[in-house]
Amino acid sequence: MSEQALSGLADAFNEALAEGRLTIQSCNNCGKPNMWPRYRCPYCQSADLGWRDADGAGTLVSYSVVRAVPPNGFEDQLPYALGVIRLAEGVQLLARLEGEGEHGFDAYECDAPVRFSPHPADEMRERPVAWFRLESEAGT
Repeated sequence: MSEQALSGLADAFNEALAEGRLTIQSCNNCGKPNMWPRYRCPYCQSADLGWRDADGAGTLVSYSVVRAVPPNGFEDQLPYALGVIRLAEGVQLLARLEGEGEHGFDAYECDAPVRFSPHPADEMRERPVAWFRLESEAGT
């Protein structure tokens, strides 16, 4: 599928991030959630898809901390971490992990509970990505 055909597919997801919300696509026909956005439900093939707010709770399935030799555009963000998050709704997504706190990224481990952490709207409009932090630090 061409890049042009995919443009706009994640607009609702990106706008929700800018509003401080995490959304997932859901089929209005069979009710199942899916991630990442698609034009058709991967379960029943319906084109009747919508968006719903996610709870924001999840489990860290896997992660990687980049400490050196970042891709272009990420040099000023070292170190940074990416993680695969399984949301309470059952879908998984790739997200950024926050490294603040007493132990930084060293506190993360697989199967740790994490929570969506909204970021400023201007940041999300420039580089939309869901951010998560350890559940134990979500209130700090």
